[in-house]
Amino acid sequence: MPAFTRLPCPLPGIDVVLADTARAFPRHIHDEFGIGRIDRGAQRTASGRGMVESVAGDVITVNPGEVHDGLPLGDHGRTWRMLYLAPAIVLDLVADIAVDHPTGGSPGDVEFHRPTLHDDRIAARFEALFHAMASTPSGAVETLQADAALLLLLQSLLRPRASAPPAIPAGIALARARLDDDLSTPVSLEALAQEAGLSRFQFLRGFTRATGLPPHAYLVQRRLQRARRLIGQGTPLAEVAAASGFFDQSHLTRHFVRCFGIAPGAYAAALR
Repeated sequence: MPAFTRLPCPLPGIDVVLADTARAFPRHIHDEFGIGRIDRGAQRTASGRGMVESVAGDVITVNPGEVHDGLPLGDHGRTWRMLYLAPAIVLDLVADIAVDHPTGGSPGDVEFHRPTLHDDRIAARFEALFHAMASTPSGAVETLQADAALLLLLQSLLRPRASAPPAIPAGIALARARLDDDLSTPVSLEALAQEAGLSRFQFLRGFTRATGLPPHAYLVQRRLQRARRLIGQGTPLAEVAAASGFFDQSHLTRHFVRCFGIAPGAYAAALR
């Protein structure tokens, strides 16, 4: 099969992905909650929660905005399945889950607490959810099954945040907001540093510490996330590239493949 395959899903806001590749992925982020399972092989990941290794049978998770990478262990790559859930879907369910949650929890203040888990009960819940999500959406039965399976799996994985995220210095936050608000206009390190009230070196070090990525890498990730959203809305790829801040469609394709392992055209075709 191709390295990445997207399957239809009976619920909106959820991507179902099959992957089979020996590709090593650089540090990147997703805007969604990700839940998956390794089916073959193994990988090492530098996640926002530390360096971990995952082997066949393990359930893997990633939180929105969490910087992570992926390195296969061995010469034959690995196979895994992922479900990417829009935060709005997850947070809409948190209040229901928290009623019976042993540690409580509140909307907007939850996370997947472990990047990899070897737990038969959670693995069985993932299998039930994946089967429901990957079913042909031919009627209400699949949707009902998917809703129930999603609630049970999230109840197993979500926890209130152990502590509030470290506060980002005001100058760094201001510069980051400038990048978030305008992905297309070229900006220099010097201009961002001046806006933050720091030297270029202080800004580079502070921004990387606060976000997990150097400024340019962060900007590329924000551009890629916007590109994915626009592709999902059916926007032509040339327009996607321009609206996301890439020089042209080939520039978009190069970064898209490097980060996601699939070309934008193939991603758009899978959505259709």
